[in-house]
Amino acid sequence: MTSKQRFKKIVLTVHLWLGLITGLVVLIISLTGAIYCFAPEIQNATQSWRSVTPQQQPVLPPSQLKVIAEKQLPGKPAQYVYYGSPGKAAYVLFYGEGGYYYSVFINPYNGRVLRVQNMRKEFFTVVLYLHISLLIPYGADIVHWCTLIFLVMLISGIILWWPRNKAARKQRFSVKWGASPKRLNYDLHNVLGFYATWITLFVAITGLIWSFDWFAKGVYAITGAKHSILKEQPPLSDTTLAKTGAATVAIDKVWLSLQADMGGRYVAAGIQLPQTASAPITLRATPEEGTYYKDDNRYFDQYTAREFAGAYGWGRYADAHTVADKIKRMNYDIHVGAIAGWPGRILVFFAALVAASLPVTGFMIWRNKRKNHAKKNRAAPSLFQPHFVKN
Repeated sequence: MTSKQRFKKIVLTVHLWLGLITGLVVLIISLTGAIYCFAPEIQNATQSWRSVTPQQQPVLPPSQLKVIAEKQLPGKPAQYVYYGSPGKAAYVLFYGEGGYYYSVFINPYNGRVLRVQNMRKEFFTVVLYLHISLLIPYGADIVHWCTLIFLVMLISGIILWWPRNKAARKQRFSVKWGASPKRLNYDLHNVLGFYATWITLFVAITGLIWSFDWFAKGVYAITGAKHSILKEQPPLSDTTLAKTGAATVAIDKVWLSLQADMGGRYVAAGIQLPQTASAPITLRATPEEGTYYKDDNRYFDQYTAREFAGAYGWGRYADAHTVADKIKRMNYDIHVGAIAGWPGRILVFFAALVAASLPVTGFMIWRNKRKNHAKKNRAAPSLFQPHFVKN
């Protein structure tokens, strides 16, 4: 056995056992990821309360939407007010201790409550939580480590796929659909796995950036930046200026200052309501539908509505001067394929389906080999096996 053959045998053994250990988790992560790819479009098409008839009049300010929403959920403070593009309902988010998570959908023109939805029971929210935590204790840690192992398997899979010679190379790029079931299964695992790997590699890497700080810092360092120019912590409001009702007035001032940009510079905007006396008002404004990396994150004093200068947290898109900062912003859009528009999302969808099939086809390859090995052992006569002659 040559050193190259020995190396591939080791890689095969690692690939096999890692696949058997993580197969079920990879199947769940991949399948839920594929389902979630088009969640926004499916939600808008099937949930009528997310849409309203556009009107030629101003929408209600966030302070009024906050009051309307809080009447629906007494005792729970509103966290976030979101305004979508014309024709979309506004909604107010509630989440906090105990794990509750609600959305109150409101017609932003007349204040009529369209729906109070427990997001913990909403289908796509359940799919998302299954994707990131398996809906079990310590599930997020399991997902993180299985994603890391999956990345190793993708790399080892490419090594195993790599053809030995030109003749073998011809067989590695296409599936023999008319072959036997065993051969077809083998081709589905290897050929489709090869094509999907070049997409799933990016999906896995972006997932790991959220999972492990050391991984994120490593990717960040590879891009050439040792640290971000953006400050991690947002500024604090001046509590010496606190007075009754000041925060409510400031929130509306922030929204009114944005009106000139809505419909032109921005298509949607969300306001994070301050939950403590010193927290700022956080405005997240989105310039284009479908992606988030160009979002502007702006911060205001909750008592005076004065905007804080400088780049905090994610900051404005214009603050992302380095390649590293831009990649950091693009992480989610790369993960779901939105960075390349509809073609990118479709590619990620099919790559996720293939990734979900890999544990199944891989297990079938392993099981078939075990069966063949068992048959050979049964067929081979043993020197120590007694032979009985039937009279």
